[in-house]
Amino acid sequence: MLNQFFLNSLPTISLAIPSYNEAGNIEYIITEFLTTKYPKLIEVIVADGGSTDRTQDIVKELSLKDSRVKLLHNPLKVQSAGLNLILQECTGDIFLRADAHSDYAPDYIERCVEALLGSKALNVGGAQRFVAKTPFQAGVALASKSFLGSGGAKYRNPNYNGYADTVYLGCFWTKELRDASGFDISQITNQDAELNQKLLNKNPQAIYISSNIRVWYYPRKTWKSIFIQYFKYGRGRYLTTIKHTKQLQLRGKLPFLFISATLLLSLTDFIVPHLSLHTEALILSGLLFIFGESLRTTLKFSKSFTTELWRGSEELPSYFSLWFFCGVTLLTMPIAHFSGYGYQLFRCRFLKITGW
Repeated sequence: MLNQFFLNSLPTISLAIPSYNEAGNIEYIITEFLTTKYPKLIEVIVADGGSTDRTQDIVKELSLKDSRVKLLHNPLKVQSAGLNLILQECTGDIFLRADAHSDYAPDYIERCVEALLGSKALNVGGAQRFVAKTPFQAGVALASKSFLGSGGAKYRNPNYNGYADTVYLGCFWTKELRDASGFDISQITNQDAELNQKLLNKNPQAIYISSNIRVWYYPRKTWKSIFIQYFKYGRGRYLTTIKHTKQLQLRGKLPFLFISATLLLSLTDFIVPHLSLHTEALILSGLLFIFGESLRTTLKFSKSFTTELWRGSEELPSYFSLWFFCGVTLLTMPIAHFSGYGYQLFRCRFLKITGW
């Protein structure tokens, strides 16, 4: 009787997955969640942004096998809009967000519920643990281990337990999420940080990270996709900054501030050469520092690389390729973020275009 009472008291879960062209991952992700031991997963809702591959067909096929699987059409295509569609339709006590580019521990749902109930927070999650299947992805994963790549963010530390300013993915009380008006659809990226900022405005201890919640993220596979990703992050960060003006958000501004200062010094050195600011030496020192940090990070994680980061079927990448791709990533991320931040600043301040 006690066990039945306990089961009845557990909160129900609505699992939310925004998707676009995820035919290679979506079946595995949904099937794994459906096998959870948590007894109150009542629905898995996929909001698809018009996939041109078999993503929608796969979800429909899975829905015929398990009525908990549901498919929604997301005409706006962006993740924030898809998540809001799911938020409108879902019936669970808890809104649990998932991503098709990640792997989840078998007890992921249980640990999320445990943290949400125990912390009294409005949103909980685990660290964003990077893993890789290709040499370039491995470089990105290593870069995430460096302070230069993580910016000291608490949600990048797999051993951190406690309150933070944002979290990877998220597990919310559905009512609280609806009260916060869901996700900002004007944010193509950075919608998580923007939403978490709204929750923090309501409760300074709204966001909680638990090291027991384990999820592994596969980063972008090419340099171009990494640049585009962080360019969009920069744009989104600027929009969040002007929307939440009372919060300092220094970490999100650092790439723009630092690179702007460097460019200003270089311009001054060019225009007034007798000042001898030696900006060439400064830039060269910066490059040496970045690739030196890449070497340090590569060596530091060399012993744990195969168990902690590598999930590829091909032979292990060479140390040289890991060092090079890690260094390139550490250089690319701040430059792309700076470019996106500056681009959005120009659009808002000079072109008077306040949205995306």
